[in-house]
Amino acid sequence: MQSRITISPELREWILATTRAGHGVPEVLQLMKENGYDPRQSRSIVAEVLKLPLAALHASTSKQASPGLRTKHPEAPDVTIDGHTIHVTLGVDTPTLRVLDNILTEQECTELIALAQPRLQRALTVDTEGRQQVDQRRTSEGMFFTLGELPLVARIEQRLAGLLDVPVNHGEGLQVLHYLPGQEYEPHYDWFDPEQPGYAAITATGGQRIASVVMYLNTPAQGGGTAFPEIGLTVTARCGSAVYFAYEGGDRSSLHAGLPVLRGEKWIATKWLRERPYKTSAKA
Repeated sequence: MQSRITISPELREWILATTRAGHGVPEVLQLMKENGYDPRQSRSIVAEVLKLPLAALHASTSKQASPGLRTKHPEAPDVTIDGHTIHVTLGVDTPTLRVLDNILTEQECTELIALAQPRLQRALTVDTEGRQQVDQRRTSEGMFFTLGELPLVARIEQRLAGLLDVPVNHGEGLQVLHYLPGQEYEPHYDWFDPEQPGYAAITATGGQRIASVVMYLNTPAQGGGTAFPEIGLTVTARCGSAVYFAYEGGDRSSLHAGLPVLRGEKWIATKWLRERPYKTSAKA
């Protein structure tokens, strides 16, 4: 049985007034989160004020709390963007995560690999001061395209913008990564830690990262999936598919890893999305 919680008269009246004004429960919970309330406590408070079963709130908490696919195309199994149909084959609520089949065609994957291959360098990470560094946790090679650098890149960016309802200029440049047998990226977050000294420098252009799209450009012979250890999920790397996950506000359930390639090789293209327009120079 749910224990009794203390709710101030002002908060109770605000919740009631906000819902009477036509705002749904997910919007109320998101507003409370933005004002510093713990999400779990917020669900209990809203359930008490609105006389709702707490389980009902757990089912609906993230429907409008995260940017992108879930809000623009709620629970649609197939989404068509500019004549290209993408299949939504798996959904998770926390973090907001979707597995997307046919986000790229086989020809697009092959062309993207060919365009990236001559420009590969050792992949870097960002240290606590905001500087790029070689990191033993990340053993792949990679490169960046600038926004709209080539027709193929621009087409992929427009497709993602239409699918996720996030403007193209809120994305970092498309990064292509190549992993050989034994190479991996150990568990990490894509969002930037506000407690680190380099946070202001990293987020000065574009703000915080809010979501990632990892697109698989080939199918490794064995291994190379994307693991989410906090939720016990591994997404298999399959040519043309992708995993999208959002983490606005620094969702720790978005912890993920690029698992070691056991046989063959792995090629991926990653798009990171920011709060605000993002501009940077080419990173070849």
